[in-house]
Amino acid sequence: MNPNVLTLDAQFQNKQGIIAVYAIPHASGIILVDCGPSSTLSAIRAALAARGFAPQQVTDVLLTHIHLDHAGAAGWWAQQGARIHVHPVGAPHLANPEKLLASAQRIYGDDMERLWGAFLPVPPERLLPHQDNEVIAIGGRNLTAWNTPGHAEHHFAYCFEDVCFSGDVGGVRVGGLNHVRPPTPPPELDLEKWRASIQRLRDAKFRFIAPTHFGMYDDKDAHLDMLVRTLDKLEAWLVREMEHAPTQEQFRADFAALLEQLSRAEGYTRAQVAAYGDAAGSDMSADGVYRYWKKFRAP
Repeated sequence: MNPNVLTLDAQFQNKQGIIAVYAIPHASGIILVDCGPSSTLSAIRAALAARGFAPQQVTDVLLTHIHLDHAGAAGWWAQQGARIHVHPVGAPHLANPEKLLASAQRIYGDDMERLWGAFLPVPPERLLPHQDNEVIAIGGRNLTAWNTPGHAEHHFAYCFEDVCFSGDVGGVRVGGLNHVRPPTPPPELDLEKWRASIQRLRDAKFRFIAPTHFGMYDDKDAHLDMLVRTLDKLEAWLVREMEHAPTQEQFRADFAALLEQLSRAEGYTRAQVAAYGDAAGSDMSADGVYRYWKKFRAP
């Protein structure tokens, strides 16, 4: 693996291998790629301390996108002095997160605080929006931002040396096993754009793919092939499912059964399937697919 990249486990809900924060030491501090939610700050601070870094040495946080599991602690890091790098579409929601939090509240309800902790606004002077293909130079390290919509319209993947930090557009792969699941929450799922983003990653020159959920893998092409196969199976199922005009509640139940079937077909145990649920919950993913159908595919 790349010796210039550290993988920090956010210990989300006291579970290992669900949310990764990637750290890159540089000449005057350390860079984080994604930062996890505020509920995991103690674990990330402990992981940094174990490697000899204090919070004030985090100079920059590069966000793949602004969903709470990736960016929830960004405001806290900005308070410590970090600059927050983000897609230009996501930047306004970090400075003024009211709409973002209202949307999340509708999804998570009473579980908001337990899952994510506080979401602090990022002062505008700490926000650095970037453009596609922009090279971000920090302390002798260069990272390139790639616009990669599909999971979210405001999604970047970042390339550093031989590593691509793929956020969620590279799918979810937990436990180091050979199944890659697309997380498909509302409101911006777009399968056509997602496939184009996957092709962009496939064409790019890097060796390791590092999804936020979870870890770094050296089989880039196989990883992306697994993701495409799952997307194809999901889409074929969707067309069949919607022929019966299910209620959203029935759709959720059938979608959960599909995800378990796909995972079990790869030889996963029920416990391993549950780990995927921790990283990409089936109800939320079902709602995103259901909304995608209604918006783009419904006759």
